[in-house]
Amino acid sequence: MTEEDRGGSPADGRSAPLWHGRFGEAPAAELWAFTISLPFDKRLALDDLRGSRAHVRGLERAELLSAAETAAILDGLDQVEVEFTSGTFAFAPTDEDVHTAVERRVTELAGPAGAKLHTGRSRNDQVATDLRMYTKRELLDIAVRVTALQQVLFDRAREAGETYLPGYTHLQRAQPVLLAHHLLAHGWALARDVDRLLDARRRTDVSPLGAGALAGSSLPLDPAFTARELGFARVFDNSLDAVSDRDFVAESLFCLSLLGVHLSRIAEEVVIWASDEVAFLRLDDRYSTGSSMMPQKKNPDIAELTRAKAARLIGHLTGLLAMLKGLPLSYNRDLQEDKEPFFDAIDQVRLALSAMSGLLATVRFDRRRMQEAADSPYLAATDLAEWLVRRGTPFRDAHALVGSLVRDSLERNIDLTELVAAHPALGDEAAALCAPGVAVTRRTTRGAGGPVEVARQLQKFQQQLESQSGRLRET
Repeated sequence: MTEEDRGGSPADGRSAPLWHGRFGEAPAAELWAFTISLPFDKRLALDDLRGSRAHVRGLERAELLSAAETAAILDGLDQVEVEFTSGTFAFAPTDEDVHTAVERRVTELAGPAGAKLHTGRSRNDQVATDLRMYTKRELLDIAVRVTALQQVLFDRAREAGETYLPGYTHLQRAQPVLLAHHLLAHGWALARDVDRLLDARRRTDVSPLGAGALAGSSLPLDPAFTARELGFARVFDNSLDAVSDRDFVAESLFCLSLLGVHLSRIAEEVVIWASDEVAFLRLDDRYSTGSSMMPQKKNPDIAELTRAKAARLIGHLTGLLAMLKGLPLSYNRDLQEDKEPFFDAIDQVRLALSAMSGLLATVRFDRRRMQEAADSPYLAATDLAEWLVRRGTPFRDAHALVGSLVRDSLERNIDLTELVAAHPALGDEAAALCAPGVAVTRRTTRGAGGPVEVARQLQKFQQQLESQSGRLRET
């Protein structure tokens, strides 16, 4: 073997990787192909540049770089940012990851000073820092988009007015509620998602820069200084934990997965309500698709894909947790597998939020169909039982009496209202509860689905959106 071959060049002719000094043989092409992360972690480029700037200023503060060296490296980092943002950055075959690519290019631009960029730093604390900055930014963006979807639900709830429909349990018609109440139920679930996203972001807001490979450094570095430079709220307390911690990724994936589940529940109702069998809504042409074979079809593809994306998100979360559960301290290359599922989760949730916002903003509700479905006298059964309770009948007895009337109505095909009017314990006053539009007005307890409480809820939800938006602006 020639000296050139032994110097550390990969088997396919690339020049040596950053870690080649320890090795007498070049990396195999198979190793390179299997371990390279550049195709997906290059989206961290701007975060890596920002972290590198803070690190360089920290090195100057520690008198490990001269003012001239600092200026040369910072100029190089600025030029690299221009190249990344303009799309002109040229990756080299030896660029294993985005960190290697940045350092290689800065060294080309800054000369010997560039070789000092990585002083006191490992890719272990570097990638952890980059990923935390990325996570902070993306979770905030997702929270803003969730709030936009909540605004759509709120606007549609206000437009719905006094429209009511059956509320369901077990997918069976149960009691009537206002459409606004139903829409806001999803809005409140999304409010919890925003709270979780921001809470996860708060726990992500810890700088690991300065932890080194695992044990810190003998150099006079100041992690608190670089944390302030990067806008982190706190600094790591344990260097082993700092480089191996991916709790923030797991927690973020959980928040995104649960958000995906909530979107999936909305989507499932869209699919059901858009069916000819239910027909509570009609999809806008711009947010639905057709069939390549059946000309009459109008399909809720956005809703169906939103359901599927939730499964994908759950898979990302469980995969990450399974990967993390067997890792000893501190850094292991397994942690490279945190990024692809996380990046994909961010991308898919962002797309789903935009698509579902458009779908829900443009859908047309069939108010007549909804109200006809809710006007069945059977949906007033609970009101009949409670009417008896107000007159002293124990609830279990009232429940049995009304239940027997419902059974009799169904078996003998007699209108329930007639049976109620004829019953000696009920009569015409109770029968009036079965009239169309009456039962929904009787939902009067806090948070209930009747007009008075929904009016109060609309006000409260508007306050929630205002408070939430203010919190997002301040974050």
